[in-house]
Amino acid sequence: MPEPQEVPALTPSASVIVPSYRGEVRLPVLLGGLAQQDTTDFEVVVVIDGEVDASAAVLADLGESTGLDLDVIVFPRNRGRVAALNAGHAAARGEVLIRCDDDLLPEPDFVSGHVARHAHHGPRGVVALANDVMPDSPYARAYGVRSMDHLIASAYAGDIEPWRLWSANCSLTRGTWEQVGEYSQEYAHYGMEDTDYGYRLHQAGIPLVIAPELQVAHLGAPTSTHDRVMRAFHSGASRRTFEARHGSALSLPSAGTGPWGRLVDGLSRAGDESRYERATRAVDRLLPYVPRYVAEKLVALCVESASLAGYRHAQDVTASF
Repeated sequence: MPEPQEVPALTPSASVIVPSYRGEVRLPVLLGGLAQQDTTDFEVVVVIDGEVDASAAVLADLGESTGLDLDVIVFPRNRGRVAALNAGHAAARGEVLIRCDDDLLPEPDFVSGHVARHAHHGPRGVVALANDVMPDSPYARAYGVRSMDHLIASAYAGDIEPWRLWSANCSLTRGTWEQVGEYSQEYAHYGMEDTDYGYRLHQAGIPLVIAPELQVAHLGAPTSTHDRVMRAFHSGASRRTFEARHGSALSLPSAGTGPWGRLVDGLSRAGDESRYERATRAVDRLLPYVPRYVAEKLVALCVESASLAGYRHAQDVTASF
């Protein structure tokens, strides 16, 4: 009798790729949202970036309770977001590859919407925004909410090139991924690996479109001046890597001219990472007691100068925070 032939696994229309670090609390919320999708024709690939919490056990339970087609990859040690993204894309079986960070809350048409954006089109990248959801706090009132609102309005008005927005909620087809290649492993600090990939898509002549209908809630936004400023500092350092790879595609950080610019410039020259750590914690303690306008300026000064300081002191920045 002939040997029985193995039936090949069905290929899902889409793969949702989730890089996760210390995600045991966030992952149940994300997978709960993915379990409510209006389609089942997709898989979820979660890459746990280091065995540092109970994420693997949480996912084992969620795989059974949600009924999702779930593939879990576990790195024994933390290797960074780039490695997690590349491993997730390499393991994905779907035709449309959807990047979805573990702190997002997708709507029921999240997967089908991304797939629809690629139907009947040539190669393209789809960019959707993640709207920061943060608890009410002096930082949120002074800076966080207004800053996010400005970014979203600018993006939808066409004031920001779409490749600059490639980030936590985006998608491309398998063919485009194979054409452009992996995320660059040159990025050792927080930030800019996404912008780098968006720019490479742009350079390859692949159109990028913004999909307002696919905007999701971002539950992992900074909730304090300290958190926001440290991200700015590390992103500033990563601009050095982007600059080395792509030249002046991004304008160089600049404090500008005038009194405000001189103040930003002076602080950036004097401020190393440890000083920003201490200063921003002091600012957070001060915010409840000053007028909102003053609070907004204090946070903006910290953020703008930290970005420039990170760029100037890139060689002294710690690998993670």
